[in-house]
Amino acid sequence: MAKDKLIGVDLGGTTIKFAILTKAGEIQQKWSIKTNVLNDGANIVPDIVESINHRLDMYQLDRDRIIGIGMGTPGTVNRELGTVTGAYNLNWTKEQQVKTAIEAGTGFNLTIDNDANAAALGEAWRGAGNNDAEVSFITLGTGVGGGLVANGKLIHGTAGAGGEVGHMVVEPNGYLCTCGNRGCLEQYASATGVVRLAQDQAEEYVGVSTLKKMIDDGDEVTSKIVFDLAKQGDFLANQVVNKVAYYLGYATATISNILNPSAIVIGGGVAAAGEYLRSRVEQHWTTYAFPTVRASTRVKLAELGNDAGVIGAASLANQ
Repeated sequence: MAKDKLIGVDLGGTTIKFAILTKAGEIQQKWSIKTNVLNDGANIVPDIVESINHRLDMYQLDRDRIIGIGMGTPGTVNRELGTVTGAYNLNWTKEQQVKTAIEAGTGFNLTIDNDANAAALGEAWRGAGNNDAEVSFITLGTGVGGGLVANGKLIHGTAGAGGEVGHMVVEPNGYLCTCGNRGCLEQYASATGVVRLAQDQAEEYVGVSTLKKMIDDGDEVTSKIVFDLAKQGDFLANQVVNKVAYYLGYATATISNILNPSAIVIGGGVAAAGEYLRSRVEQHWTTYAFPTVRASTRVKLAELGNDAGVIGAASLANQ
């Protein structure tokens, strides 16, 4: 029997997403379960194994048709050994033997990579990248992650830190980052970074602004609120969005100047602001992009949404 099905797993801190896909990357079935991070995350891998086996039985899918499992995970991944370390949102403080356990429990080969890399592969393969061999991806969420696809392959670097675009320094001696450096993009363009910029700029702003009033009153402010108020014409919120777009434009132009991808794709929760954010980023990107890059690279929004992770993970098994 021909092997023609892929399984993609997108492991997150709150949910684990699964999908069964065709070899061409079309999702045929998808589901999710809650991530159980109790007991140092000891139940996560057994839950993945149980869920895959249960669904294959439920769908009466012949196991001989499965090419393999691909998985994206938080933390630092040793792709050869299939281990994960430092995935603190999963309570995985010690090295986890993920590959051996999932392979033993399911009987399928597992290929594993970082979750941002998996999402990058998904967008490159079936999303905004249009299956081009040169695609750069940046994801704006609680942090800022990314994945760089060159010659059809992810750039991992010598120690697996290739593609850590969130730690590009965009403001020398700026905000202190969790990595220990100052001025990293993550501190300015993540969901938390947007709010921090808003709070700092509100201190200095003396005009009338709903955003300033909310901050001064101690109301909860999110990145979505900042963007929504900016769209409604709030002057302070617009200043904040312009600053975020400047940092993103500078960073994406730098990536583009080094790699000259066909597209630099912006995804993640913050990117839900859509064309309103993309167009502003592109204005600054145009300022800093090398002329040849300006003519050949496009700044695009991600197209796959929450499916990018499982589609990209599945493509790992296909490789």
